[in-house]
Amino acid sequence: MTEPVRVLHFADLHIGMENYGQIDPVSGTSSRVRDFLNRLDEVVSCALEQEADLVVFAGDAFKTRDPDPTQQREFAHRIKILANQMPVLLLAGNHDIPSMSARASSVDIYAALDVPNVIVGSKPGGQVVETKRGPVYLAWMPYPMRNRLLGLEEHREKTIDELEGALRLVVADILAGLAQKAAAQDMPRLLCAHFSVAEAKLGSERTVMLGRDIAVIGSTLADPAWDYIALGHIHKHQVLNPEGYPPMVYSGSLERIDFGEQNEEKGFCWVELARGETTWRFVPVHARPFRTVTIDVREEEEPMALVLHKLEDFQAEESVVRVQLTLRAEQEAALQDNRILAALEQASSVSIQRDIKTDLRTRLGENAPQTLTPLELVERYFSLLQEPVDRIPVLLEKAESLIHDSDQA
Repeated sequence: MTEPVRVLHFADLHIGMENYGQIDPVSGTSSRVRDFLNRLDEVVSCALEQEADLVVFAGDAFKTRDPDPTQQREFAHRIKILANQMPVLLLAGNHDIPSMSARASSVDIYAALDVPNVIVGSKPGGQVVETKRGPVYLAWMPYPMRNRLLGLEEHREKTIDELEGALRLVVADILAGLAQKAAAQDMPRLLCAHFSVAEAKLGSERTVMLGRDIAVIGSTLADPAWDYIALGHIHKHQVLNPEGYPPMVYSGSLERIDFGEQNEEKGFCWVELARGETTWRFVPVHARPFRTVTIDVREEEEPMALVLHKLEDFQAEESVVRVQLTLRAEQEAALQDNRILAALEQASSVSIQRDIKTDLRTRLGENAPQTLTPLELVERYFSLLQEPVDRIPVLLEKAESLIHDSDQA
C-alpha cells in the first residue's frame, strides 16, 4: 500500500496585528507581531521535523493588504525555509487581495519571482504536485472578490442581495469545475479554499473583516472527488462534517487576536492524505494566553484591598490580561490603576475596564409603590435625580401629557 502523503495545513496568520502589544525599541516592531511570527516558527519546525511532503497555507498572511516591508521579509524568510524542502501553496485570502482588480495581492510577488516550490493561489486553479511520497492533485479557491468574479456591465443594476446571489452561483460553478478535474486524477486530491461556509461557527474574524462577506453552502463544497478540504478565513478551528468524507476543516488561526478568542485553542492540522481514506489531527501551538479577571467591589468598604487580594493568585505570567471592575461611582477614586498594574507586573499586557453602577433605587418612605399614582412615582424619580426644584413642575406637566396620551391610545 502506498504511504499517505504528509500535509501540513494552516491559515489566518495575520502578521501585523499589534493590539495588546508593546514596541520593541531594538527591532522597532510590536511584541504582538513577534507572537504571530513565533507561531509561524512552530509550523515551520513541525513541517521539517515530521518531514511534511506538502504545506498548504489557506490564506490571510498579513493583517492588511499593504504589509510593511519588515513583515514581508519575516514571512518570506520562513516560507523560503519550507520551500527548500517541500512544495508550498500560498492561497490569497481577503486580507491579501486588494479591492481593485488590477492590483496584485500581497503574495503575488512569489509568482512574479518564480520562487521554486511555491505555488501562488491568487486565482482559482489546480495542478498535479509531485511530493516525496507520490503525486497529489492540489486545487485552490482564493477569497471570492465580487469585482474580480462578476462582470461590471452585466451586474451594474443589481441590488447587494442580488449580487451576493450571483457571486454564490459563480463560486459554485468554479468549485464544481475544480472537482470535475480532480475526479479525473488517480491520486489523492486536496482542495484549499478561503471563504465562509454557511454551517461554520463564526468568531473574532468578524472584527477584522474586510468588505462584505458571503457564505458558501457546505453541500456545494463537500464533493466526493476530494480527500481533504483545507479551509481558511474562520479563526475558530472546526470540522464541518465530523462523520462525513471528505473532511472539511478550518485549521483556525495560529494566534489569538482579541478576547473573543480567549477560550479557543490555536494551532494547525496535520493531514495523512490518501485516496478515500485520509486522516488528520489538530496540532495546538503555544499561543499567548488571554485571561480575564472580573471583580465586583460594590459592597466593599475597602475596594482596593479586595482587588489586590483577588489578584494575588491570578495567573498573569506572559498573558494578555483584562481586569473588569464593577463599582459604585463614589468608589472610583479608591481604585488606583498603578497598584493594579503593579500586582500584574508579570503580564505582557493589562487593560482595566470599569463598569460604574449608579444607584437609582427609589426611596418611597412609608408609601408602597402600588399606593402611588404614575405621576407621583415620576415626581419621586425626578427628585431622586436631584432635578432643580423649579424644573420639576415643567417635567411633570410633560409627563402628565404623555400619560394622558397613552391612556387614550
